[in-house]
Amino acid sequence: MTVLFFDFIEQLLSTPALLVTTVLTLGVILVNGWTDAPNAIATCISTRSMGPRAAIVLAAVFNFLGVFVMTMLNATVAQTIYKMVDFGGNSHEALVALCAALLAIVLWATAAWWFGIPTSESHALIAGLSGAAIALQGGLSGINFQEWMKVIYGLVLSTGMGFGTGWLVVKLIEKICSRMDRRKTFSFFKNAQITGAAGMAFMHGAQDGQKFMGVFMLGMFLAQGQANVTAFQIPVWLMLLCSLVMSLGTSIGGLRIIKSVGMDMVKLDKHQGFSADLAAVLSLLTASVTGIPVSTTHTKTTAIMGVGAAKRLSSVNWGIVKEMVMAWVLTFPGCGLIGFLMAVLFMRLF
Repeated sequence: MTVLFFDFIEQLLSTPALLVTTVLTLGVILVNGWTDAPNAIATCISTRSMGPRAAIVLAAVFNFLGVFVMTMLNATVAQTIYKMVDFGGNSHEALVALCAALLAIVLWATAAWWFGIPTSESHALIAGLSGAAIALQGGLSGINFQEWMKVIYGLVLSTGMGFGTGWLVVKLIEKICSRMDRRKTFSFFKNAQITGAAGMAFMHGAQDGQKFMGVFMLGMFLAQGQANVTAFQIPVWLMLLCSLVMSLGTSIGGLRIIKSVGMDMVKLDKHQGFSADLAAVLSLLTASVTGIPVSTTHTKTTAIMGVGAAKRLSSVNWGIVKEMVMAWVLTFPGCGLIGFLMAVLFMRLF
């Protein structure tokens, strides 16, 4: 099942519930581009391969391409997010609960940005939706544990593979270049770093764009009173809309998060920055092809940790890492609880 663009516009103008849902969903996508996408370009800026403004433009463009191209090729991540929770039953109550979840995600993400902590918007999305679904169904029957397990697989993959691949890639590059004149490799790794940042931005769009399009489709079906749609096709117009909004969010910037990830956690040379980007891209591509929803934030930051640890463990600012890990750990219960409470409140009010 899919939705044509002009049918969507007609329904948007005649259905206030769909208008509210659309605004909230686009708001979450904007916040994702604003708070999550800066991770993609953090190392590129910290190694001075690009200036902040040019890097943000680069990230916006490749976020757009990532959403559009990967969804055209493989939309399994969107399907996983769509099926992860049960918003079936009364479509009105389900729509109210979904709106509560989306508002909870925006509040959580904005608070994290304010403190400069690169939390995972993917996990905030999953937690907010899960909390709202539990409130809607009155228990854990609102969770599809078979699909939810993919989140656990993704958590392990993004953390373990990101760190391990970062360590291996930088060791391999240093081995290959060990006899080269360092000054002669400077220009190569500067350009490679820019390419790596573009690849990271592309994969961010490929992963996170699909997650939010799955939620967008859920909101559209609920607003139409269709609470039990199990199969759908993402229309091209929605790919374009979501990628544009995410790119707009990225263009707003996120220098606080760039500073935390790319400057405060580990001091990187250009070849190390490229190694972190390449490792993260390989990990994200593996997850996207297999349909596993992973956190781009976790993948990139653990890849940076792996690169830093390959030099020596003391190269990593473990104090910053501790703050990030605490934020990651708190995201599931914290955003989930906010989603639950907001859903209970909204269902009583509306």
